[in-house]
Amino acid sequence: MNARTPAIPETETRASGPAKPRRSRIRRVLPLAALLALAGGAVGGGWYWTVGRFMESTDNAYVGGDIAVLSSRIEGDVERILVADNQVVEAGQPLIELDRRDWQARRDAAAAALAEAEANIATLEAQAAQARAQVASAEAGIAEAEAEWVRAVADAGRAGTLASGGYGTREAVDRTLAARRKAEAAVTAAQAGLESARGALPVLVAQSRSAVARRDSAWASLALAESNLEHTVIRAPFAGIAGNRAAQLGQHVRAGQNLIAVSPTADRLYVTANFKETQLRRIREGQPVELSVDAGGVLHGRVESLSPATGAQFSLLPPENATGNFTKIVQRVPVRIAIEAGQDVARLRPGLSVEAEVDTRDDPHAPRSLLGAAAAMAGHR
Repeated sequence: MNARTPAIPETETRASGPAKPRRSRIRRVLPLAALLALAGGAVGGGWYWTVGRFMESTDNAYVGGDIAVLSSRIEGDVERILVADNQVVEAGQPLIELDRRDWQARRDAAAAALAEAEANIATLEAQAAQARAQVASAEAGIAEAEAEWVRAVADAGRAGTLASGGYGTREAVDRTLAARRKAEAAVTAAQAGLESARGALPVLVAQSRSAVARRDSAWASLALAESNLEHTVIRAPFAGIAGNRAAQLGQHVRAGQNLIAVSPTADRLYVTANFKETQLRRIREGQPVELSVDAGGVLHGRVESLSPATGAQFSLLPPENATGNFTKIVQRVPVRIAIEAGQDVARLRPGLSVEAEVDTRDDPHAPRSLLGAAAAMAGHR
């Protein structure tokens, strides 16, 4: 009797049937996948070698702007608020007005003090002219007294000669002698008057200098009063956007109190990127920068300048590494990036977060993308 061959289950027959074709397909796909992986790795490595390793990026970057925080330079009450929050303003546009009545009165008082000082100078000038005239009169009086003295001396001499010859009387001699002594006294008095008139001139000159100094002081007081009066109007220092208004109508403000701020327009903004010190080896001024704004959009800029010190050195309490235990921390250096003109920067605001990527290659115009770098490499080959 023939032995029966055990039956093979149908499921095993179906499973073992297509196994060989499937394994053959895998063997054919594996080399292709390996080739693609090798090609992708080569392209990626080439991109990193030619482009990627030259890109220095950081997300520690922010939009910056020179915001002017305006404060009151004088004391007073807020009389008018001329702008609303977030309003566009022009350079020199009035923003806030303070009550000017007290400062107007001080300005008028300073002007009156100046007028009084100028009038005092005019009075002293007239007195000095009068004193010079008195000096001239005294000099003329001396000449007259001396001439009278010469005549009296001559009369006394003639009377003495006649009396000694028996032709004149003793009375005539005494009279001429008295006239001579009187003329001598007149000369002495005229000389004393001249000295007195001359002595008054230095006093008037000193008083005039003092009056001029008071006039200059009055000028300075008037200029200060006019400046304070002008400061009752707080104006925008440049064209921008008004914001952060703290002033309220009728509020009494003191000198130095912050009232309002003016932010620059979007075309005057810049980016401050804080790069690690290890990233600064190849960063130079003028290099192109790609800016990815978190609020949306990609902008282009250029490295404008590097800070002269790390950010820690400009902090309120700079680190002192010579004291206590030392732990080395990678420092960051602020890099200012100028935003190129002609771009849509309407959405930019100071303080927005930015990701900055600096292209430090020698040829910043070379392709930066993966495909562009691969095409450039293929072209060079």
